[in-house]
Amino acid sequence: MIEEFNTQDTRNLEAIANQFALLEKVTGVKAFGSGNINDTFLVTLDSSKEQHFVLQRINTQVFRQPQLIMQNMRTLTEHVQKRLQDMPLNRRWEVPRVLLTKNAQDHWKDADGSFWRAISFIEGSQSFDSMRDRSHAKEIGYALGMFHNLISDLPAEKLADTLEGFHITPFYLQHYDEVLPKTSVRQSSEVNYCLQFVSDRQTFAHILENAKAEGKLPLRLMHGDPKINNVMFDIVTQQAVSVIDLDTVKPGLVHYDIGDCLRSGCNPAGEETENWESIYFDTDLCQEILQGYLAVAKAFLTENDYAYIYDAIRLITFELGLRFFADYLAGNVYFKVKHPEHNLARAIVQFKLTESIESQETQIRKIIQDMK
Repeated sequence: MIEEFNTQDTRNLEAIANQFALLEKVTGVKAFGSGNINDTFLVTLDSSKEQHFVLQRINTQVFRQPQLIMQNMRTLTEHVQKRLQDMPLNRRWEVPRVLLTKNAQDHWKDADGSFWRAISFIEGSQSFDSMRDRSHAKEIGYALGMFHNLISDLPAEKLADTLEGFHITPFYLQHYDEVLPKTSVRQSSEVNYCLQFVSDRQTFAHILENAKAEGKLPLRLMHGDPKINNVMFDIVTQQAVSVIDLDTVKPGLVHYDIGDCLRSGCNPAGEETENWESIYFDTDLCQEILQGYLAVAKAFLTENDYAYIYDAIRLITFELGLRFFADYLAGNVYFKVKHPEHNLARAIVQFKLTESIESQETQIRKIIQDMK
């Protein structure tokens, strides 16, 4: 684990951090955050200006072309910095900056070939793993809307697709269809429920990709992982001040972001509950998130965009359940699990949430309609 560093490791980390600390002295490095892909550290500097930065070792098993990620990140953050200069806001909003090495590179490779990068730290901010109240929900929506708005004029083709197939539901369905005949899982009421659930929604899986192919939904840049803990809040004002974790930003549909933000934000029972009766999609939180989002996103959304928001919420919830269930059938090879049935339980949570969304379709569509 990254927490268990000895003195030698700490010295090594300080040496790596020093590659990015151009004029300042590194006074400490400690493990930071709860991300489960990259190893992340907070570096403390002896400086009156910026006292910290974030140092990360990129997981090259997940991100096979880390140079492209850095290229994307620089293109995106430089674009947003410029937009913010031209568009003064009446509140704090920041974008993480890529820090360069002494040789003006955006990454550094150590003797083992590990890929390191440094990003500015959003001072005086914190993130939360669960939705605290309705005002928090509105700020989460605002943050995603602001993020989309600031990159809405950056052409999608300027960024490389670093995760091909990510959030393309028909691909996950295809994978599921390949895995299914090879599995020998024990039949149970839970497994049968999932098998039936997926079987009933085969055609629906194509709804957004078909709309994209028909030119109804434009290809834009999306965040790719707009979980609520990727939104940073100002400790004093409690307002959202930044969206972080930009590794998954890629060309796609903003609908995958909107759907994912609502999926994760409007499920008070959480993704790991085993009490399936308690799972529901909270339409009050949905209304707050969308209100915050549309306050900033109205500038670039089209009539068709609104028409597909409900489908996006339903689809992305179904998609995650499908991914968990396929991984369970494949023997838990992708998602980390605490016990053999863990992915099955996670899949059921998402499928129950999908059912709750489906049962409130009229109300959710009305919320969207009333905000246009």
